[in-house]
Amino acid sequence: MKSRRQSFILQLVKEHEVETQEELMTLLRAEDFQVTQATISRDIKELRLAKVPNGKGGYKYALPQGATKGDLNRRARRVFEDYVKDVDFSGNLLIIKTYPVGAHAVAAVLDELEWPGVAGTLAGDDVIVLIVRSEAEQDQQRPPGQAGILYERLLELLRR
Repeated sequence: MKSRRQSFILQLVKEHEVETQEELMTLLRAEDFQVTQATISRDIKELRLAKVPNGKGGYKYALPQGATKGDLNRRARRVFEDYVKDVDFSGNLLIIKTYPVGAHAVAAVLDELEWPGVAGTLAGDDVIVLIVRSEAEQDQQRPPGQAGILYERLLELLRR
């Protein structure tokens, strides 16, 4: 339960501007985590979350900046032990089957690892699809054909 809660906290901190322990507690309770302020405080310390400027004159919790690859690998191993049931593949797609509600925590840790060759992860409730670039795609700047045109358009929208 602790590992699941802490993985969810990491996900919340990535996706929301969480400014206080009370706000974090509210977000966790909305997802049916039964937590106290003391539990939140311990989790923040164990996860080594830091308060950083939010750009609006306040502060927000952020992931540790100095996390080593060893730290990330230990966290990934712990999350896999807690949530993952099976791993399979089809072509350049890796399929990770988890227990219900475990996929997001596992995908978040995989994203943090930033493995080369991984184009991205897609998480449902109990399954993750990890998309792996082919050997030929590893050095390409953009996909070929129509996908490349759409890719450039998406990047242009992102820059605006």
